[in-house]
Amino acid sequence: MSTVGLLLAAGAGRRMGGPKALVRPDPTGPTLLETTVDRLQHAGLERVVVVLGAAAGESTPLVLSVHAEPVLAPDWEEGMGASLRAGLAHLDETTADDVEAALVTLVDLPDVGTRVYRRVLSAGRGAGRSVLARATYAGTAGHPVLLGRDHWAEVARTARGDRGARDHLAAHPPTPVECGDLAHGRDADTPDDLAPGATP
Repeated sequence: MSTVGLLLAAGAGRRMGGPKALVRPDPTGPTLLETTVDRLQHAGLERVVVVLGAAAGESTPLVLSVHAEPVLAPDWEEGMGASLRAGLAHLDETTADDVEAALVTLVDLPDVGTRVYRRVLSAGRGAGRSVLARATYAGTAGHPVLLGRDHWAEVARTARGDRGARDHLAAHPPTPVECGDLAHGRDADTPDDLAPGATP
């Protein structure tokens, strides 16, 4: 399956103290944005598109430095729906016909790594443009979501506020891919969530 990575990284991160894309869990280490792009690339995704909003001016050079593709969601303050719409619209306009799916994930999942991405990608192998698969953690749905191209237009049409693709996924239940043995899959909302020992 030919798949592109779609990383949503537009939020202001108010509880985190600043945009999560620019947060460095280790003051001398990479940002969450750089780390997530690196993990997606190591999972075999040659093209990664990063949707930016808050602090897009600061984030864009980082995206380019890790050989990813920045896209601006001008209405990012609306929530995840705006980022998803912007990312899918960009993919629809710029992606070759042989690309069958997008692996959609978030920038604030510090313990979701390459092994999770590979497992979800493997679960969708052979399903083509209709694929719909989603990581679960001890049975709880999370990210990433493998979104086949046949679903892009409808997801973009229904994505609103912070619901993202939730309405579409409720109407078209994805194949669950259990990853609880690899990560807990929870997002990091505050600096405490990034402290040593906060994630397994």
